[in-house]
Order: sequence, then structure tokens, then C-alpha cells
Amino acid sequence: MRDTEFYEALLGLSGPWKVTEVELNSAAGRVDVWVEDRSSFKWKCPECQEKASVYDHSEERVWRHLNTCQFGTYIHCRLPRVKCPKHGVRQVLAPWAEPGSRFTLLFENWVIDTLKECDITGTNHLTGTSWYEAWNIMDKAVERGLSRKKRRIPEYLGIDEKSFAKGHRYETVICDLSKGTVECVIEDRKQESLEAYFGQFSKEDLKGIKAIVMDMWDPYIAATKAFVPDAEDKIVFDRFHVMQQVTSAVDKVRRQEHKRLMAEGDDRLKGTKHLWLMNEEKIPDWRRI
Repeated sequence: MRDTEFYEALLGLSGPWKVTEVELNSAAGRVDVWVEDRSSFKWKCPECQEKASVYDHSEERVWRHLNTCQFGTYIHCRLPRVKCPKHGVRQVLAPWAEPGSRFTLLFENWVIDTLKECDITGTNHLTGTSWYEAWNIMDKAVERGLSRKKRRIPEYLGIDEKSFAKGHRYETVICDLSKGTVECVIEDRKQESLEAYFGQFSKEDLKGIKAIVMDMWDPYIAATKAFVPDAEDKIVFDRFHVMQQVTSAVDKVRRQEHKRLMAEGDDRLKGTKHLWLMNEEKIPDWRRI
């Protein structure tokens, strides 16, 4: 098999596309592949899908592709432009990349898979991309996902706040607890912001909610009661915040009792702070009375 046929198979090219040249530069650690369209082929207009003749070709563009072994692979092509009777001159879209991207779809998929496993710095190191390039690929993937996402209200909602950056800045994260997916991210934790989320659904949709898990943040409670029917019976405070309130109350009582007993010369509660906060099954035998 010739190198051009080999790369046509690797890139999945067929029909009007063909690989005309492959150049290996071992010193630079790269493989360059030139792709051209076959002459006399009639392309579809990107706007209306009507077939039209080639008007001219754009300047050569380069796309980063998946590595060939340890060598970076780059695709070169002058994309054809058609002259549509309705829309004028339009550039044909490359089947291996999204419009305006400098990377092939397969390369972007690799970057996205890597981002799922490690942070942005690790992804840059493993894929050879810059911080900006990796973030841009991720942003586009999120846009594609949101465009395909159906508007729906889950039966079991989770609402939580997440702090980020500095200065007590918060985001509200709304999750589908059954599927374990993020449904919406709001840039603050205000009542009106959560109300805006609920407001996009009808009352019939909101009636389908069976439970909403949240912390004890008053704006969340108020927004839920204002929009969700029978909210009082559907709000479930998450265990972490409930236990936080309980342990705080227990410790407050211990401190008050310890102060009172110490005034009477009784130090039996000295050194027992953590004992009162333990689960019963974790209390050591020597601590049991």
C-alpha cells in the first residue's frame, strides 16, 4: 500500500477527496499530509445543499491530526469554494474538522477524552496543546452538548452551591440525581436566579418533581416554594448540612455543661469534645461507661 493510500484509509477519505502527498520530517518529528479534491466534482452549497460548480479554492489551511506513532500529523488542504445561484460564493466545509477549527474532529475528541481524566495542565502536556487551545476545544464541546440537550425537569433534583476563585464567589449547580448529570449552572446563588431556572418550565412540568435535595440556604428554599407545587413536602435537606447543624448544637451544649461543671469542680467532660461527635459504633470500648 502506498503512503497516500494509507493516509486516505486512516483519515476515512473517499469520493472527491484524495491524498496527493505525504512528507515525513524525522528531525522535526512531524508528518505532513496534503489533501485535494477531485476535479469536475459538483459540491453542495453549505447554506441550501444545492449542488454547484467549483468557483475557486481558498488559501491552504493546516489542521493538527492525531499522531502517527510518535510524530505529530498535520493535514494541508485548499478547500474548494462554490458559486451558489442563491447564496453566492461559499466555502465547502472540510469533513475532518469543524468550521474555523485548527484541529481535526478526531484530535479534538482525543483532547476531550483526556480532559475527562486530568486537569487542563495535564492535558496540555499529554496532547501538546496550549492552555488556550484546550479550553477552546472544551468550550466548543460544551456548546455542542447544550445545543443537543433537551429541555426537561428531572424528577429528583439536587441544588448545591460551589465556591470558586477568591472573595466568596459562588455558583449554583443543579443536578439530576437519578442520572448523575449536571442540568444547569447558575453564576450566583440568589433567589431570583434559581427562580429563572424554574420559570422556564410549566406548572405541569414542575408538578413532576418528586424531591429536591438542597442545603439550608434561604434563597434556595424561597425560590423552590415560590415555583414548585407542594414544595414543603418535596424539599429534602442534605445529610451533610443536617449533621453539621446537629453536631454544632451538641458541641454548644457540651461547652455550656463543661463550663457549669467546672465551676463546681467537676471536670468529667474535659477532653470529650470529639467523643460526643463520634458515631456510636466508632466509640472505643475504653470510652464506654
